[in-house]
Amino acid sequence: MSSSPFSSAQAARKALADQLDQIRRDAGLTGLELASLCGWHKSKSSRIARGLTRPSDSDIRAWCTACGVPEQAADLVAASRTAESMYTQWRDLHRDGMQRVHQKNLPLYQRTRKFKVYASNVMPGMTQTGPYATGLLRSITTFQGTPDDVDQAVKARLDRSRVLSDASHQFALVLEEAVLYYGVCDDEALTGQLDHLLEVASRPNVSVGIIPFRARRTVWPLEAFYAFDERLVAVETLTAEINVTAPSEIRTYLRAFSELAKVAVRGAEARSCIAKARSALG
Repeated sequence: MSSSPFSSAQAARKALADQLDQIRRDAGLTGLELASLCGWHKSKSSRIARGLTRPSDSDIRAWCTACGVPEQAADLVAASRTAESMYTQWRDLHRDGMQRVHQKNLPLYQRTRKFKVYASNVMPGMTQTGPYATGLLRSITTFQGTPDDVDQAVKARLDRSRVLSDASHQFALVLEEAVLYYGVCDDEALTGQLDHLLEVASRPNVSVGIIPFRARRTVWPLEAFYAFDERLVAVETLTAEINVTAPSEIRTYLRAFSELAKVAVRGAEARSCIAKARSALG
């Protein structure tokens, strides 16, 4: 297994730092000389080159200009933005509410043909009902202290979930059994959510697997992750969303999904797990 889901972002940031340092060396400048030309504190260029300080767009432009290669700035700025998009804190993603994030992701959902989702904490987003999503998003908003646009965000989430009804999209969903019980909403909303999950599981383009509490595992419980075809894996941690794009890491997540899927029950056994959770609500 990969040692950390942060590694794609770290590798991209290091690659950018290495490129900038190579440009400095090619220009025959020391770190101190470069900092002086850019009007920076003497240690700033060294910190950027070692990947300790993330350069802003203007820092990159100043660096390239000082080194006599201003034409390289545009590509390096783009590379920097890509590296930062791999690891984005939720507080930044949600700084003006959640609706925008759901709308921004809509094209990704529409163009993806094969989804593989491992859910270890909450119901997969595309399967959520309005009341369930409302309870979940309201608790997230309260915890993060971000602007409350829950009603609009729920609508955007449901709009994004319409791909579930399109037969050209295939969904392989694996849920930890505990997800069926977590009270992220009131009992009435959770009952409705479990009923909806049963309906979703009956669709021909959807496979729902449940990993029983006592299943003998070859892969330990992981953070929830969403694989979009074989191009991107989005990993959800408490503080950030990590977008994994390195092919080797994507293969690792897909291998983990395959191992998790092997211990999941489906069909009548999965329906029994869902019905048991529903009956526990009274």
